[in-house]
Amino acid sequence: MKKFVIIAFVAVAGLFSVNAKAQSKIAHINAQALVTAMPETAKAETELQTFAKSLEGDGKAMYDEYQKKLQEFNDKAASMTENVREIKGKDLQDIQKRIQDYSEASQQKIQDKQAQLLKPIYDKARKAIEDVAKEKGYGYVIDNSNGMLLVSPAGDDILAAVKTKMGIK
Repeated sequence: MKKFVIIAFVAVAGLFSVNAKAQSKIAHINAQALVTAMPETAKAETELQTFAKSLEGDGKAMYDEYQKKLQEFNDKAASMTENVREIKGKDLQDIQKRIQDYSEASQQKIQDKQAQLLKPIYDKARKAIEDVAKEKGYGYVIDNSNGMLLVSPAGDDILAAVKTKMGIK
């Protein structure tokens, strides 16, 4: 009987210690608002826009060439032989294909550049969030920036603390 009481006491004590550990502090943050407030984000946006405009300039040159050849084709189509018209038509189709390929490649380059520019910003924000969570004893930090969190336990908003840690007003 004495062993049974000791075992029961140890089991109950174990349940209370597991329950105490499961009660982690929870916080939430709008990570998108944090990233938007960071000065590095504005610099990255400017650099990305400059990069996109340079690609757009090259694409515009190709489009202008296409427009010029199309106008020339339309103006002289009546006086061309069938064979020449077919060759010029294929040439226009080739230019259209190059414009489309260039546009797709440009979009991919812009996405790659954006990822390259934003990765260090996201890493810096994540590190600051982790540091604040550790300093304040939070076990979980939930990102509520996408608005998809329908139900959540009560928690503290640590956006102001993270901004202060990063020197952002």
